[in-house]
Amino acid sequence: MLQLFHNSEFELLFQLQRDTHFLCTDQRMDTELVDRLVLQLNRTYPQILCDKEAHRFRNLRVPTKVRLADLLKDLYRKGEEACHEFYRGLHIHAEEVYSSLPSRVRHKGPIFFLSCFSFVAGIAMLYYCGETLRSTSPFLQCSAARLSKGAKDILLAYTEAGKHKK
Repeated sequence: MLQLFHNSEFELLFQLQRDTHFLCTDQRMDTELVDRLVLQLNRTYPQILCDKEAHRFRNLRVPTKVRLADLLKDLYRKGEEACHEFYRGLHIHAEEVYSSLPSRVRHKGPIFFLSCFSFVAGIAMLYYCGETLRSTSPFLQCSAARLSKGAKDILLAYTEAGKHKK
């Protein structure tokens, strides 16, 4: 079985809370999709969504976004199992929406920032500690073996420049 989330009930409820705004504003969450989700919850899990509730969440006189927001609030109040089954239904009926959820998307920004920052900090260390590091040029040349081509060229050029200044 596909494990959708971590085991903690608190984490699952927090994820639904975080995803609610996205779901209520995403254009892909149209009337047809919301109806399919309500019907699946009602037919497969009547203990989660009874007939009366399903009828309320399928009422076309109420705008889809309002019905969806009410459904999500109701599922949140019902707890972990209800939230889990909603996510399961969303994964089945709209995988592209499910994959776009804020709780599913991994942000690569911090990793990119940290790698750039580390590289700049290393260059700054080479610049400010130049005399000390120039005396260790054999060590620096050996250290350059595992770097990318561009970084290796910069490091080796720096050590060569240090040799010529002596």
